[in-house]
Order: sequence, then structure tokens, then C-alpha cells
Amino acid sequence: MSRSELTRSQKLALRYFAAAVTLFGVMIIFGLLSSLYYLFPGMLFEVFNFNTSKILHIDVLVIWLLMGFLGSVYWYLPKELDHEIEGIGMAEIFFWIFCAVVAAVAVIFLFVQYGPGNETTLWLINQGRKYVEAPRWAAIGLLAVMGVFAYNVAVTAMRAKRMTGIMWVLVLDLIPLLVVYLDAFPADPNMSRDLYWWWWLVHMWVESTWEVMIGCIMALVLMDVMGTSRRIVEAWLYIEVMLVLGAGILGLGHHYFWIGTPKYWLSIGGFFSALEPLPLLGMIVHAVYDAGMHRLKTNNRPAFYWITTEAFLNFIGAGIWGFMMTLPQINMFSHGTQWTVSHGHFAFYGAYVCGVIAVLYVVKQQVSGVGFLDGRLWKWGYGLLNLGMVGMVMALLMAGMAQAFYGRAIGGSTLMAFVNASENPWFVSGMWARTIFGFVFAGGYVALVCSMLRAPKRVPALYPQPEPA
Repeated sequence: MSRSELTRSQKLALRYFAAAVTLFGVMIIFGLLSSLYYLFPGMLFEVFNFNTSKILHIDVLVIWLLMGFLGSVYWYLPKELDHEIEGIGMAEIFFWIFCAVVAAVAVIFLFVQYGPGNETTLWLINQGRKYVEAPRWAAIGLLAVMGVFAYNVAVTAMRAKRMTGIMWVLVLDLIPLLVVYLDAFPADPNMSRDLYWWWWLVHMWVESTWEVMIGCIMALVLMDVMGTSRRIVEAWLYIEVMLVLGAGILGLGHHYFWIGTPKYWLSIGGFFSALEPLPLLGMIVHAVYDAGMHRLKTNNRPAFYWITTEAFLNFIGAGIWGFMMTLPQINMFSHGTQWTVSHGHFAFYGAYVCGVIAVLYVVKQQVSGVGFLDGRLWKWGYGLLNLGMVGMVMALLMAGMAQAFYGRAIGGSTLMAFVNASENPWFVSGMWARTIFGFVFAGGYVALVCSMLRAPKRVPALYPQPEPA
């Protein structure tokens, strides 16, 4: 497939992927900068503060992944429905609006950073709520972009010649994707009430609705890369929706432990917290087992490796790591420490980053027109990214456990205990290791970008892939 053969929506997808990969690099830069503040607290004093660096690291993470999701859907939608996307011209315009909003917010965060605690600051500078620090005007812009995306998908699905199970799940997922984000706007002066609804935004928007969306994308990728039966991937998607509606909402309770909610959330939140990643793991394990019937033959090895990595690291990072620290008996000591950060890095990387990278390699193969995609450079990216992430996760876990034991369990959560824990050799060693592995991860990003830009060898397909049933 040459670029001239791409549909308009697929060309739009390429722009989204380019923006996403660029922002991925920006996220890494601010992540490294944030890690250095722990080692050199006086760095850039009165020039650029730690909180803003952390905000940019986390917010850019959310934005680049969202761009990767939009690009993936715009890429696959015409193929899935045999129909060009409705309103594609509007989608193209709003892509540039999206980029302009992101650039404007970045400039505000870099050079203005903070303002007085009034409505003007909320609308123009910073909302001050984690993950949604962007000012309200930017949040409205993001909501408009998501509204256009929802229109594109829903109207295209209605006017297409056929409707698939994957598309039904995706279209229904658009409703909470839009509605839950509305919680980004209120500013409740009651902290407990504000946190209560803020967790709906973080857990149900960034976690649950995204889990369903990446499940739909992975279903399409599995059929593309491994010839997996549509019956298999759609069955697991339905299970995922049921678990998100059940375990996902109830699992939200693990965020309610210490904000003044009733005690029954301790049991409910602790029990249901780790069930959401199971359907995605089951889908990919089932697909690999099914592919094993023809000896795991694939014409796109990078995509295959990233798919399988996505499943297992999602299960470990979001499932095991999440369950390990969200049981209330442990969470009392782990909440708000680097232990939480360890889980956050592992979960986002496993659940979303690996999946988006898999799509990038699918697109690379199809745009370059090669029948078989392999090589050495992608392996460097794969190895360094995974080594860097696992290293950071273990380093953060070590530092977080030091905080939990010395600052919380022994020190009693006082300010002096926090200071002493921050000077503990285990904590300091963990922070150094996190930074070192962060640079390893950055090296993996460079290798990933180089592998994306390098033209692959023109090799014909080695294995004919069966059409998914």
C-alpha cells in the first residue's frame, strides 16, 4: 500500500501517529527532568519548578496516548466498515485545533506556570487537579475534539454496509468517553467531595473507557497481524465490557479508602481492584494459542512482540502491581508513595503504550508495502524500552517500600518521618536507579523512532494469513 492509495482517514491517522510519537519524546524529557529533581532538589530554583515538570510529564502522557488511540481508530475504521469516515474534513480541521491547544497549554505551563486562586486562573492558566491541570478553555477544546471523533465513528457506523461486534463495543464506549470527561470542569470547594468525583474521571475515563478502547484496537490488530478469528476477539471484548461495568465501577472504591467515604468501600474496592486487565490478557492468550495451531507464523514480528508484551505487562502492571498495593491493609502505608508511582508507570506502559507501539508497526508495514517486517533496530527499541521500564518500576518499588516502612509504618506519617524516609539509603538508591533506567528508556525511544523512519527491506510475505472469520 503506497501513500497515494491511503484513504483520507488513514492519512489523518498518520498525522496523529506523528504527533503522538513526538509527544512521547516530550513526555520522556520531562520524566527525566522530574526524576533529577529528586536527586538535586535545588535544581532550577526560581526558574522552573518540580510541580510543573511533573504536570507536563503526566499530562503529555495522557495526550499522546489519546492521539495514538484516535490515530488507530481512524486507521482501522474504513477497513472494518468498508466505508470512508463521515465528516472527515471536520476531523482534519480538529486535528490541527488539537495540536494548537496542546502547544498553547505547553507554553502556559512553561512560562506562566501558576496564577492566583480565582476563576481567571481556572479558565486561563491551570485548574490544579491532577491529570486535568489544563485550563478550562483547553478542556473545552479537548471535549470538542472528542465530540468530533465520536461523531465520525458513530455516523460512519450507522451509514456503513455492515456493523461488527467490535464496532458496537467501540460506539457504546464513546458515550462514557464523552460524559465522564465532563467531570474535568467542576471545582468543588469540599475536598472529599471533589476527590470523590475526580476519581470517576481518572478511573472511569483514563482507565475503564480507555481499557475498552484499547481492547477494540487490539482486537483489530490481532486479526490483522495473526489472522485471529473475529469470534475469539469479540467474545473477549464482550467479557471486558461486562467486567468494566461490574468490577471496574466497584474497583473504583480502592480510591475511596481515605477520603471520608463509608467503610464498606474497604472491602468492595479491595476485592474488585485487579479484575479489569483479565479480559485483554485472555483475548491475547487465546489468540496466541489459536495462532499456535499454525506455529505462530506472522509477517510482522515487531507488532507481534509488542502485542504479547502489552497483554502480559498489562496483567502484571495493572493487575498484580495494582492488587499488591490497593488492598486496604497495604494501601494505608503505600498510598501516595513511590510505590504508587511504580504501579502507575507499569500499568500505563503495559495497558496502553505497548498497544500503541504495536499499531505503529502495523501501519509501518502497510504503508511501506513490505510483505514481511523484521530487522535489528526494532529489537533494540523493544529491548531498551522494556528494560528501562522494568528497571524504573523496580527502582520506584524499592523507594516506595522504604517510604512505606520508614515514613509510614515506623515513623507514623509525620512530616519529620517523611523527611527521614526521603533521606533513607534505600529511597535514595531507588531514585538514582530510576533515573539511570530512565535514560535507558530514552535510548529505547530513540531506537524506536529510528526504526520507524528507516525504510524496511523489501521482503515478500513469508506466511499467507487466513482471513479472520
